[in-house]
Amino acid sequence: MNLSLDTGVVAAAREAGLNLSQICEAALRDASKKERIRRWQEESKEAIDANNAWVAEHGLPLAKYRMF
Repeated sequence: MNLSLDTGVVAAAREAGLNLSQICEAALRDASKKERIRRWQEESKEAIDANNAWVAEHGLPLAKYRMF
């Protein structure tokens, strides 16, 4: 695996005593999760829009049982 980082950023992080491996891993994990969510939303957009349209027209299916 190759990873290119700005040397100034790396130097500043080291000077601050930060763990570069943990920070990079956490950032990659977060970016991957956000991308998976974005793709799911894009792939599911038609179904979500259809559901929202149905609720807008008919209301929530169990609304009469809501206690709030």
